[in-house]
Amino acid sequence: MKYGEKEIAEFNAERDLEIWENTAAHDYAIYITLPEFMAFCPRSGYPDFASVFVTYVPDKWTVELKAIKLYINSFMNRHISHEAAINEIYDTLESKLAPKYLRVVGDFNPRGNVHTVIEVDSNLARGENYDTSKIRREELRKF
Repeated sequence: MKYGEKEIAEFNAERDLEIWENTAAHDYAIYITLPEFMAFCPRSGYPDFASVFVTYVPDKWTVELKAIKLYINSFMNRHISHEAAINEIYDTLESKLAPKYLRVVGDFNPRGNVHTVIEVDSNLARGENYDTSKIRREELRKF
């Protein structure tokens, strides 16, 4: 087994999702695009591919980028639905970072003529009303 395969196979979000202290005095948004998400359909076993977009306003913590890459890649050997995967990613980041605001979107590649987008937003999940007017959605960002 190559070292990357080993890191992915042994990755445990509770233990290995490294977070860093946020020392900024003001609010700001962090946009992370993970365009190579892959997992297997729990029903058919067919592979599902997606781009995952994470947007958050940190409070005390930020996520280390290599750690989130490994976390997302750890799904590639799992059988998990679109909905369960995106909700798990949201729950993991929410519990580890406790951000002021968090949105996780999974834009899944079409399979069988069906295109699925799953979005979990902390305003909906927590029943809050964080002002997102200054946060650009995925489709409006120009990187």
